Amino acid sequence: MSAQILDGKKIAAEVRNEVKQEVLKLKERGITPGLAVVLVGDDPASEVYVRGKHRACEEVGIYSLVHRLPAETSQEELLNLIDKLNNDPKIHGILVQLPLPDRIDEKTVIDAISIEKDVDGFTPANVGNLIIGDKCFYPCTPYGCMVLLEKAGIDLTGKKAVVVGRSNIVGKPVAMMLLSHNATVTICHSRTKNLAEECRQADILIAAVGKPEMITGDMIKEGAVVIDVGINRIAPKKLVGDVHFESAAQKASWITPVPGGVGPMTIAMLLKNTVEAASRK
Repeated sequence: MSAQILDGKKIAAEVRNEVKQEVLKLKERGITPGLAVVLVGDDPASEVYVRGKHRACEEVGIYSLVHRLPAETSQEELLNLIDKLNNDPKIHGILVQLPLPDRIDEKTVIDAISIEKDVDGFTPANVGNLIIGDKCFYPCTPYGCMVLLEKAGIDLTGKKAVVVGRSNIVGKPVAMMLLSHNATVTICHSRTKNLAEECRQADILIAAVGKPEMITGDMIKEGAVVIDVGINRIAPKKLVGDVHFESAAQKASWITPVPGGVGPMTIAMLLKNTVEAASRK
């Protein structure tokens, strides 16, 4: 078997076009969706992400405000800015770019974001609502994974899904989202025994562990759907996922490439969440 490619670039473009149409409808009501992104310090990778988000907002008509703060910004100063953004009627979504400098407590900062503007889906209230099945903002990367599965026409009901990785950003929330779509879910991690055997049981395999090409073709069930969330730089100009693409593609029915798979979906879903936040006004 040779896997079909789940083209994140193409599907993200479709989502952005849908968002653009929703923005036009909101503007007819006098509402311009607004997203504020806060960047502390000068981490090169974070700067690239922030520029990408800003461009994507401009493309679909979302008002984009970027706060670039110096690395020496105190936690109190950052919290004061978040409080101002929480109370700014032009801003419907707030995103604090991670990681933050070590002296700033990420949890305290994330907790300070209003649930109504938490378009990253990271606050405890949104996470709790996700777990109990209440209305919430889905974390953008897991949300992108689910839309990829939906666009491929994958029915999750009764399927065995294995998530490799237990982070709060991807692993745990995507497991909850799979469960809400009636999959039977196993979460694997660094302490899991017989990881390869667990992976071979998966009809849906989501790799989000952050280790280059850790999942190889011999760990893939014939016909499985493979979603590779990982993005790892192994050379100046070479990026790979958590899955060894060439060998996995020989076994899978569908597979996401790296780059061009989940990555573009993350920003697309951020735009979608921001428009959703604005539409609730």
